Amino acid sequence: MAKAARGQGGEGRDAYFDNAKYLAIVLVAVGHSWPLVLSGSRTTETLYMWVYVFHMPAFILISGYFSRSFDMKPRKLMRLVSSVVVPYVVFQTAYAVFFGVMGDERVPVRMLSPWFLMWFLMALFFWRLLTPLFMAVRWPVTLALLLAAGASAVPGISEQLSAQRILQFLPFFVLGLRLRPEHFRLVQRWSVRWASIPVCAVSMAFLYWVVPHVQLDWVYRNHASQDMGQPWWVGMLMTFAMFAAALVLTACFLAWVPRRRMWFTTLGAGTIGGYLLHGFVVRYAEYAGWAEKFGLNTPLGRVVVTVGAVALVTVLCTPVVRKVLKPVTEPDLGWAFRKEPKDVSR
Repeated sequence: MAKAARGQGGEGRDAYFDNAKYLAIVLVAVGHSWPLVLSGSRTTETLYMWVYVFHMPAFILISGYFSRSFDMKPRKLMRLVSSVVVPYVVFQTAYAVFFGVMGDERVPVRMLSPWFLMWFLMALFFWRLLTPLFMAVRWPVTLALLLAAGASAVPGISEQLSAQRILQFLPFFVLGLRLRPEHFRLVQRWSVRWASIPVCAVSMAFLYWVVPHVQLDWVYRNHASQDMGQPWWVGMLMTFAMFAAALVLTACFLAWVPRRRMWFTTLGAGTIGGYLLHGFVVRYAEYAGWAEKFGLNTPLGRVVVTVGAVALVTVLCTPVVRKVLKPVTEPDLGWAFRKEPKDVSR
């Protein structure tokens, strides 16, 4: 599959993974927009929780898959700084200014406590640095799961560095590190595709039943179980349960990602723009009270919000936006790093 799709996404890219990245970022944007219209709709709450179970795990798993070659060589470190650290600093500052203007108050520009969706870039930075370790140990996914389970029983660690989310989502990144093209070919079988339909239906029915009784913080993965009024051991059990549920639904999602080039394939290369920019619109809509102002808390209104989120993130992933953001998201930092010494052979 990977070899067949190679080159179909443009510039030697893999069409399958570009399609997956675009569809995953669409789910992220839709998930962020639904809180505007959650109240009064059990169906929307169910879909919201269902999407949140796997949309970031899928995105993170793919990020891990493409981080397999990361090492501590200057070229890779330069790439890490230019594609992760620089965008984080710029947009972390931008979000602080934005929240200050919207709230008409002074908001501190803090670098150790990510605003809103900026936690992902901070997490990606630490995950990449840990890549050589998890590529070297024998049972990397097991180790990552134990770290995640341990974090779930330690309250208060989310206050700095988004440590709770970094550790809770770590198993998906590490799993991505260990995957190979044949694993993606496996989930693309028609038997897996057809099996995914009843699996998704059953999972939605189950969530529709439990959604009035369960805390959304379990899917956000940003609090320890004690912070949610639960015993420490419940958090550990939920860590393993949520990992299994996310893994199954991620497989269902990846099973239906098109392998061939689609109209949206090229947008997969610009997901960083869609991720970083859509948050401004979503947060502005919350501050401005669009749901009440435009009567969006209706079935039609929820459809409008969903379609609007898809359209918004699609535009933000276009090559034009990617080109405009390039000085921030893909700056040339060659001037700041020494060149790697060439190997000297006898």
